[in-house]
Amino acid sequence: MGRGTRPRPKLLGRKLAQIREALGLSQNGLIRHLGFTAELTQDYISAYERGIREPPLPVLLAYARAAGVWTDVLLDDGLCLPEKLPASPKHEGTTRTKSASSTSRKRS
Repeated sequence: MGRGTRPRPKLLGRKLAQIREALGLSQNGLIRHLGFTAELTQDYISAYERGIREPPLPVLLAYARAAGVWTDVLLDDGLCLPEKLPASPKHEGTTRTKSASSTSRKRS
């Protein structure tokens, strides 16, 4: 593989914001909830949610655990977050429909 830029998930920022909002947390509250008070600032969370920056893998893992989903649900633009967050048991996502409606079927 060359040194070109790697593809970025287009919906990651929206999913991260959806998780934070479903948990009822401010950006600073999310930092505390995820346990990254020494590593992250509100500016970082804002940049993640706007798609300007990508969070490091440990931060993505913490988001996934807080939401009760597998990390591939966050990274795969073809999967949607479950309607209820945090999901219990851990949710594997739903297949995204072409219209991106909320009536998606569970992936196989």
